[in-house]
Amino acid sequence: MRIASLVPSSTEILFALGLGDDVVAVTHECDYPAEAPSKPHLTRTVIPEGLSAPEIDAEVKRVTGEGRALYELDEERLAGLDPELIVTQAVCEVCAVSYDDVVAVGARLPSRPRVVSLDPSSLDEVLADVDRLAEAAGEPRAGAELRRRLEDRLAAVRERVAGRARPRVLALEWLDPPFIGGHWVPQMIEAAGGEDAIGRAAEKSREAAWEELEGLAPDVAVVMPCGYYVDEARDQSLAYRERLESLGAGRVVAVDAASAFSRPGPRLVDGIELLAHLFHPGVSPAPEGVRFAECAPSADGDPLLASESRAWQGRREGE
Repeated sequence: MRIASLVPSSTEILFALGLGDDVVAVTHECDYPAEAPSKPHLTRTVIPEGLSAPEIDAEVKRVTGEGRALYELDEERLAGLDPELIVTQAVCEVCAVSYDDVVAVGARLPSRPRVVSLDPSSLDEVLADVDRLAEAAGEPRAGAELRRRLEDRLAAVRERVAGRARPRVLALEWLDPPFIGGHWVPQMIEAAGGEDAIGRAAEKSREAAWEELEGLAPDVAVVMPCGYYVDEARDQSLAYRERLESLGAGRVVAVDAASAFSRPGPRLVDGIELLAHLFHPGVSPAPEGVRFAECAPSADGDPLLASESRAWQGRREGE
């Protein structure tokens, strides 16, 4: 089957299902697994490069306020690839090409492809989408097997943290302005043995004022700016360090959101395993290949950072 994936998370699911060879095109943001970026790209963003976090927020609000999409679709290239299945989403208007645009384009293509939209709001729905996409691609058995493996890993995490004291956690998906973690993030925190201090499961992440967050005094503030990687998240954590410290957070940890938190695909389980390690390092090992940065003041007032999970694990074990 010839499949065009217009969402990074669906690209990851398709490759995890063993269908990488069937994927004929992806988005400009599909960077995992390593084979994905070599596929033809069908999208481009209208947001200029090099903007700061508040500038990005302002530009997104301006473009969407004008009723325009944040991404453009290369219809001519898509038509030339003759897809049988197009995978998209409508859950987040700032994450992918407009769903309505995809449906309209699909209806004009000679191949008359089926359009499947994956729109999860919760962790359970993310897992269910593994089955949905596998079924649409004609590989239901592969979907059942992948889902079983993911659920087994989740069960193992829950078992390791069961009965332990739960730290209060504040998840921030953006810092200027602050956005409270939503959708599946509160469930990830719960599965990892934490308690979300303010986020609500299966609800959209929402903008908040810093004043609203004062007094929360979370044990851990997890900085996960949507679509960013750990180095960028760490830089933002340090840039807004005074704001974060004013919340009374016991620890501030920057994580690799684009890899393990923002995209509703298999690697959310990696994110849960990482959170479990951060909350309960004595019983939950750090997952391989998932980076984070622990941001805390050292004795002389400078930031103390550990950019790799193993580095932080070694410091904890040496205490």
